[in-house]
Amino acid sequence: MAITHTNDSVEPGASLPNPGPLTEAQKKLVKSTAPILAQHGGEITKRFYKQMLDRNPVLKNVFNHSKQQRGDQAEALARAVYAYAANIDDLTPLLPVVERIAHKHASLNIVPEQYAIVGENLLQAITDVLGGDVFQGELYDAWVVAYWSLAHILFNRETELYKGSAWQGFKEFVVQKKVPEAEDVVSFYFAPKDGKPLPKHRPGQYICVQTFVTELGLQQSRQYSLSDSPHPDYFRISVRRDRGVRATTPSGAVDTTQAHQLGWMSNLLHDKLAAGDTIQLSAPFGDFFLADNISPVVLVSAGVGVTPLASMLHTLVEDGAPARPVSWVQVVRSRAACPLHDEVTRLLAAHPERVRRAVFYSRPDTACDVAGTDFDFAGRLDLDKVPAETLRLEDASAHYYVCGPEAFMAEVIQRLKAKGVDVSRIHAEVFGQGAVPL
Repeated sequence: MAITHTNDSVEPGASLPNPGPLTEAQKKLVKSTAPILAQHGGEITKRFYKQMLDRNPVLKNVFNHSKQQRGDQAEALARAVYAYAANIDDLTPLLPVVERIAHKHASLNIVPEQYAIVGENLLQAITDVLGGDVFQGELYDAWVVAYWSLAHILFNRETELYKGSAWQGFKEFVVQKKVPEAEDVVSFYFAPKDGKPLPKHRPGQYICVQTFVTELGLQQSRQYSLSDSPHPDYFRISVRRDRGVRATTPSGAVDTTQAHQLGWMSNLLHDKLAAGDTIQLSAPFGDFFLADNISPVVLVSAGVGVTPLASMLHTLVEDGAPARPVSWVQVVRSRAACPLHDEVTRLLAAHPERVRRAVFYSRPDTACDVAGTDFDFAGRLDLDKVPAETLRLEDASAHYYVCGPEAFMAEVIQRLKAKGVDVSRIHAEVFGQGAVPL
């Protein structure tokens, strides 16, 4: 199965409109709309997406169809627009989100023309919902400047990311092999078709996979964490099949032949992509990665959230790496559902002098899962059960890398903070909706 894509990149000298800096008066006007956006943000962003995609159907190839169907993107964008208005006089609290969005935009190869389309339709949606008699004059003008100010911040950062990447847009790769890793989890090994050495990604980063989904009649893109340490010859991702719920066709009718609404891409990769096929991949991006220092590292994961942390673990224990203390804290349902189980077990066992582990099986199989060998604790992840020395709580320089579902993330971060870990030492990668609207 050959999967192709027309690869466009930002033209040299491409730029955005520059309406000038926000004045203090304009900042006050934008901030005054924050309470209104808190009340009507969801309505505005739902209208925005529908209007923009109706007017510009080609953008359906950029936006995540499943998140559109569920309303996730509209909710995330509503939160982002509100946060921008509320913090317009000091964007410092938003900088981590801006960085995350910039990396995601870079992986999707967002171009200046798309910023113009988004701006026009967002301002129109606000006007439609609030009313032209309210959203007009100086208030409207202030939001025009505010939008383009944010667009410039994002685009400038994305331009920096493009300059630092091995290629911009998408490049053709060949599937070397598919390796089953656990229930509903398969690893894919991709080699560059042109044979050129791959860039050395930062452990924890992702690549964007792009392909045409026949059932939707759309091109779709998804980000998947690289699950191995950097190699010059291949990328590896480990993908969980999202079986989803009863799907609908693009017209909205129930499709009784499909049951994959929540995972069009993962099911396509599992069922249709075979060794020897070609597919389009971005260069590595992502702001969640292992810091280059010698501080102790605690890796905490749930389910398939293990994938970026597996890349970190490989890097931490491979030959030539600094001998950093490492702790591996993980929760999965059982050994059969544990992605990369044998690989991780081997890596942990190879360095007992500096590697500690605490593995939880929420539903261990009593017939084959062995306590003390396969796992250490039965039940959900409970950091109170993990010894303080395994959590490296005695070392104020330890850093914590956490990945999994959003609720899991929130609970782990809360418990670490309660145990005295400063939030500056906690790094999180949310799989799913998270804080990024696109």
